[in-house]
Amino acid sequence: MTLELLTVGFVGLLTTISVFVGAYLGLFYSIPEKVLSSILAFAAGSLIAALAIELSFEGAEALVKHGFGIRASWFNMALGFGAGAALYYTASVFLESKGAGMRLPHMLFNSKGGRAASDEKIVPLSRSALFSHRSAADLESIVDVVSLRSCDSGETIFQLGDPGDALYIIAEGQVLLTDPNGHVLATLGQGEAFGEMALLGNRPRNATVKTLRESKLLVIDAQSFKNLLERDSSFRAKVHEMARERSLTNLKEAHLDSTAWASAYRTSLAHKAEPHPEHDESAAAGKGIGLAIIFGNILDTIPGCLVIGAKFAGFESMSATLMVGMFLGGIPESAASATLLRRAGYSAGKIYGMWSIVIIAGIVSAMLGKAFISDTDSIFAVIMQAVAAGAILAMVSHAMIPEAIHKGGSASVLPVVLGFLFALYLALEEANTKAPDQTSIGRYKLKHGTTEIMHTHAPVLEPESMLVITRPQRTA
Repeated sequence: MTLELLTVGFVGLLTTISVFVGAYLGLFYSIPEKVLSSILAFAAGSLIAALAIELSFEGAEALVKHGFGIRASWFNMALGFGAGAALYYTASVFLESKGAGMRLPHMLFNSKGGRAASDEKIVPLSRSALFSHRSAADLESIVDVVSLRSCDSGETIFQLGDPGDALYIIAEGQVLLTDPNGHVLATLGQGEAFGEMALLGNRPRNATVKTLRESKLLVIDAQSFKNLLERDSSFRAKVHEMARERSLTNLKEAHLDSTAWASAYRTSLAHKAEPHPEHDESAAAGKGIGLAIIFGNILDTIPGCLVIGAKFAGFESMSATLMVGMFLGGIPESAASATLLRRAGYSAGKIYGMWSIVIIAGIVSAMLGKAFISDTDSIFAVIMQAVAAGAILAMVSHAMIPEAIHKGGSASVLPVVLGFLFALYLALEEANTKAPDQTSIGRYKLKHGTTEIMHTHAPVLEPESMLVITRPQRTA
């Protein structure tokens, strides 16, 4: 039994290790949101198929074997699904009140927020480190001074020597900063800002900026930028810290003219203030939000891994549909969360450490599922699997599909269908490798003596020529 539990733990590891993949992508790459949307939608379709095929129907079928009628089986499964959805909802509401909703941009605003979740300005602003101290609702007070600029790939945003007339924040895409000699100063991605140097020093631009692909930029004009500096001490501290770090980095490059960057460094250093109480509070809030984000991802991981462990009876019988859905679903969510945590001040090492907690939760959940709810001869185990399945369904409808549509629009429905069909194919292939008495199709064929689709474990039937067939005799 110990070896079997360790094996199930390994399966849980395989299922959840994708969060490291997502965290790596979120930390070091800027993945187009439509790509993340497609992955998330495909995973949602796979999980829906698993819920329909492996959990709800098979659970009801197991209850029928225990002597329940069709309606009684349905009613008990419905209770289990409802209880699981209620538990997930209660936990998610609590964690979102602590900041876990930040991992899902579509949830930044509730019905009382006054703005749609797809707001093209507020969501990118909330992802920027410069505004991480502000709540999503609080950003409404400045959204009117922010404009949105769409840029083609290779478009020049500004050139060396241009007047400093605005601060830019990348909503989507990537930009490249170069010096007068064409040397690369930096490559910036989603949520990062540029253009602050000229504004702070009231001087011309000291770099040229071009887009690397189609991009959307948030633009804050010089006067609005100045007003924000005066009114928001946390914003002011973050802008000067960013300028100080950027100018210090460029001062270390031997091929650069150090005069302009030294001047920028002195300007930003002059504004280095003592820790401000408001800034301390926002930093502490950022740390608290980071923990809430991780707990939110743990909440999304536990139900699926419980069921994966419960359904495990050997590698040949792994719940492939659930594993594919959980594995793929972990990538976009962890990528978005890692990006947010990095902007909240977490190092890459600490982010990986926090994601290790999610993986450990998945491993332990799979082992607990195998140990306590894997016996389908137990009515309790069947109902508990239904509770976990209800939580999975709540997670799909609460987080995955809305987030996929938020990132990719209506086109996200296509990957959902593809994910469902792919999972259906896996389920049919999996059923074809099981012994006939382990599947509904196999039991039907054994009962009726049909052999159109042979299973690898199917019993050998006698040739028809060896069967003795008796017919009733006619009487005169």
